[in-house]
Amino acid sequence: MKLKYIYTLLTLIIALYFVPAQAQTKKPAKKATAKTIKKPAPKKVAPKKTTAPVKKAASTSASKNVGDAAAKTTQDTTKKGGANANNAYNGGSLSEEIVVTTAYKPVLADAVKIRRNPDLEDKVPFKAPLAYAPLDKRQEQNSEIRQLEAMKRPPEQDSILLNNYVKAGFGNLKTLFGEAYFANGRDEALQVGGYIKHFSQSGSLQKQSQSKDDIGVFGKSILADNTISGRITYNRLGTNFYGYDQAAPNNTFVPGKQHFNTIGAEAELAKNFKDEENAFTYALKLKGYVFNNAYQAKENNLVLSGFINQTVKQFYAGLSGSLDLNTQKDSLYDINNSIVRLNPYIKFQGTNYKIDAGVNIEKEFGDFGKFYIFPAAKLEVQVIPKYVRLFVEAKGDINRSSIRDFANINPFIGQNIEIKNSVDQLDISAGLKGTLAPGLSFKAAIFRNSVKNMPLMVSNFNAEVNKFKVIYDDSKTRINGFNGELDFKASDDLNIFGRVEIKDYQLASEAEPWNLPKFLLTAGTAIHINNKVSITGSVLFRGATNDRIFTQGPADEPLVIKKSIASFADLSGSAEYKVTNKISVFVQANNILNTGYQNWLYYPNYGFNIFGGVGYSF
Repeated sequence: MKLKYIYTLLTLIIALYFVPAQAQTKKPAKKATAKTIKKPAPKKVAPKKTTAPVKKAASTSASKNVGDAAAKTTQDTTKKGGANANNAYNGGSLSEEIVVTTAYKPVLADAVKIRRNPDLEDKVPFKAPLAYAPLDKRQEQNSEIRQLEAMKRPPEQDSILLNNYVKAGFGNLKTLFGEAYFANGRDEALQVGGYIKHFSQSGSLQKQSQSKDDIGVFGKSILADNTISGRITYNRLGTNFYGYDQAAPNNTFVPGKQHFNTIGAEAELAKNFKDEENAFTYALKLKGYVFNNAYQAKENNLVLSGFINQTVKQFYAGLSGSLDLNTQKDSLYDINNSIVRLNPYIKFQGTNYKIDAGVNIEKEFGDFGKFYIFPAAKLEVQVIPKYVRLFVEAKGDINRSSIRDFANINPFIGQNIEIKNSVDQLDISAGLKGTLAPGLSFKAAIFRNSVKNMPLMVSNFNAEVNKFKVIYDDSKTRINGFNGELDFKASDDLNIFGRVEIKDYQLASEAEPWNLPKFLLTAGTAIHINNKVSITGSVLFRGATNDRIFTQGPADEPLVIKKSIASFADLSGSAEYKVTNKISVFVQANNILNTGYQNWLYYPNYGFNIFGGVGYSF
């Protein structure tokens, strides 16, 4: 019984294993009882879409016909013959039948499917029409140096333009300070304005005080072809003759007062610049002043000057001249000291050079009547293009003696100053100038001057108490020296500059170049830390000088004694802080080192001086 069950189970397993495979591959005979079809000629049949996998369909059909397949395993489903007659499996039958157990459902793999639909919209790219407009302009071959075009001013950042400014302050040494500036505002055709300044201070010595006042108005009108400008000024300087020998004090000493007043005016007519070929330019200027002091000294001056210039390609030909009318008066004299000057010139300018050739023709008239012809020539050549230029210059001129100019140099001059014009017979200089690096410019030159009747200021304490007079080194004086300038502008917020001058004097009649320093250094800086804080500083260093005094010598002859004035350094600085766009505060300090130096014999300068205040714009 058990063996019977075992045979039955083995038969079912064999039927399940072999029947489905043979249904797909084995070729049964035509007389099979199962559903048969005759194999037609091969045709292309479109595959039918199906969603069930092939293996799943085959297994399902096999499971349904398990019993039928098992029943037919002993039947012969093939006949011998046909193409497979020699086939051992079909017995050499000439035809064959295929048993179809399920429908063939082909499936297209996902990787072959195209899931992107084509873009059937017809798009034509836009092409802008092209238009060509050739420039009708002649090509320039001129490579010479031309005047640069003015850069347009950037637009104003502030919506409200502030045209007026007032500044006032005070400090130690009884310092009072005030400035005021006024203008009409932004107008391209007309500018009108004015200013008022005051500064006063007092030192520790008796009557050591000084005051300066300046008032001025100005105007400028820009017309179509010309520009007219003018100004009127008033300057006043007040001081006292406070100097005396502090080593021998005098209890009876009473300083005298001194003041200088100058009223000046000027007017100018100039042709506006136009970038045109072979331009003709001209200018005419009239200026003058009236000067007087606390005593009887007076000086009137009127100067008419101008020039005409014609440009022809790289050549410049022109004529400049001036008529200098001057009268000087004091208690002992009344002098007419006038000069007329003519300067014909021609200039050549190329890419790497510039030549100025001309002469100065000058004639004194009035109480002086000498005639002179001086050279007026200058040559510049580029040594390193765009960076360094070599220059050589030779010139001469008449230096008119002026009471006002002497007073500006030394306010402690006495009365009846001697008037004698000095003459620069020949001034020769040569040097280099240019740019060493971006923002770093320089100028260095050596010079040799030949001066006739060079003026010198010396003490005149014996004749006038604590006052000075002017003497002249007769005949020819030689001055050899060197001057150099350096300016470093790292940016708009930092600027450093300096100048040095070294001189050697070879005098004709005097023993020393009285009160003239042989070394002079000036330097300064301006720093803008931000748009609110600004700092400036300056330093002045002057070498030692000598003055002379007279004492009674043997046989009542005057004996000259040389007095040395020590060298000194003067350091100054200022700072400003903008609280708002309209309000600012400032502080200024002078003689920070507090050195009691002297510019003139027995006249010590003011000590440390500091003052501050407020500025207001409106």
